[in-house]
Amino acid sequence: MAQGKYMAYVGSYSYNGKAKGITIYDVDVEKGVFIPRTEVEVDNSSYVIPSHNKKTLYSIADEGIVAFRILENGSLSRLNSAKINGMRGCHISLDKSDRYIFVSGYHDGKSTILRLRRDGGVGMIVDEIFHKGLGSVAERNFRPHVNCTRRTPDGKYVLVVDSGLDQVKIYRFNDKDEHLFQVDMLPCLPESGPKCFRFSADGRFAYLLFQQKNSIEVYTYESGDRVPVLNKIQEIPTHGKKSNSLTAACSMRFSNDEKQTHMFCGNAGDESVTIYDRDPETGLLTMKGCLPISGEYPKDIAVFPDDQHIACLNNGSSSITFFHVDYEKGLLVMSAKTIACNEPNSCAIVKVK
Repeated sequence: MAQGKYMAYVGSYSYNGKAKGITIYDVDVEKGVFIPRTEVEVDNSSYVIPSHNKKTLYSIADEGIVAFRILENGSLSRLNSAKINGMRGCHISLDKSDRYIFVSGYHDGKSTILRLRRDGGVGMIVDEIFHKGLGSVAERNFRPHVNCTRRTPDGKYVLVVDSGLDQVKIYRFNDKDEHLFQVDMLPCLPESGPKCFRFSADGRFAYLLFQQKNSIEVYTYESGDRVPVLNKIQEIPTHGKKSNSLTAACSMRFSNDEKQTHMFCGNAGDESVTIYDRDPETGLLTMKGCLPISGEYPKDIAVFPDDQHIACLNNGSSSITFFHVDYEKGLLVMSAKTIACNEPNSCAIVKVK
């Protein structure tokens, strides 16, 4: 049982006036449910993420990036905001030292790096790049769409996923020069739609999610002198055999245990979540089950601190559904009543005390 007090921060679109931006919830870890507390105004909060020290929450907004101080009682106090010199972002990430924030732009194919202040506020832009080129001739894949930007665990490189070009561009980046310099590229199949990736906590493996090919590719990762070494060791489906042609993988999360022995993947279209076992030594995934989530478009998955429950943020049905996870049988059992939340996009669960 996870000890302490936890809060959940859920970012939502606010353009229709049904949500203010970020909804704050108390987290009942034992029962596996969120309890609504209040809302904070942010224009169209499409992604939220806490700092590694859990003192600051960052959110995408129409104005760029907004930083909030996380107070001892779980409330949020606005620190500042910063512009990104581009269209509204779709994804943000932080490096391990909370020194930089990386912003991905789906609409304009742009990746932006901003320096963070010592108090957690967002500082100036240190570098920015626009991807150029043409992808396959299709509605969603004919121009650059940057979906995910992350720094590698060794701090040497930045990987940028572009679903429009079906590529993962690899840049060198260091704290001295603060400049992105492309050194390599990981090509993906045409119209496969790479969406996002995550590194294992030990930095040995990378997991790349494809929203159109509906699969996860697993890579070993080694830090090279000039370029990183990524070797593909597995490709596994993101859904069960009964999925339809409109299915699109849309979210991916590790379990919270130290060795990250499980992974979850959300699928729009067949409205399901897939459960995987993960071997921490080999990095390989084993599908345990794929079940419906009683909602539409599970845009994000929140894994509770004790790893016994998950919350599915269902953007299409404006709801959050809660499930107990049976890892042995690969089952999801609804554990609490569905709660309404207008077009939820992203969730961060944070321990406040």
